[in-house]
Amino acid sequence: MRRPACSTPRAPARAPVPGAAHGVRRALRALVGRALGPRPGEDGAERGNAVVEFLGVALVLLVPVMYLVLTLGRVQAATFAVEGSAREAARAFVTAPSSADGASRAVAAVGIALGDQGFTEVDPAAALAVTCSAQPCLQPGSEVAAHVRVEVPLPLVPAFVRDAVPLAVPVEARYVAAVDEYAARRP
Repeated sequence: MRRPACSTPRAPARAPVPGAAHGVRRALRALVGRALGPRPGEDGAERGNAVVEFLGVALVLLVPVMYLVLTLGRVQAATFAVEGSAREAARAFVTAPSSADGASRAVAAVGIALGDQGFTEVDPAAALAVTCSAQPCLQPGSEVAAHVRVEVPLPLVPAFVRDAVPLAVPVEARYVAAVDEYAARRP
């Protein structure tokens, strides 16, 4: 039997889609169905279920992903802060006219670098440790190492929970700067 030229071929019957794809298909069908109106032969008994299912799945997936993004962003900011503050503290110490002046400059550099990344609650003097390879510290040819350590609390965790269980990520960096070999001796 021959088909007339104006007819279009029929699409093959679709097999049922298992799992989550079925829910997505139903959600899309529901959204499109609202725009186009009810389909012939559809009684509308399942109208609105797809939206509820979509919101449930979105919350289950979206909330943990957003928390992970917040946490990783805060840890990355701490990484930038400690690396920059260790480098600048060592450089400030090495270029100071005396060891006492260098210590105060290093603490100030750490405070500025931590503050730039939003860690204003951290005490820069407690976060910084400076060690020297020789005594006196600014002896020509010696090295000065600055070590900065910051504890990053997990976001959105109340203080009373943090008091019971330590929920913080330690981030630290170390930078070694050399004292100029041809510089004059400094106290």
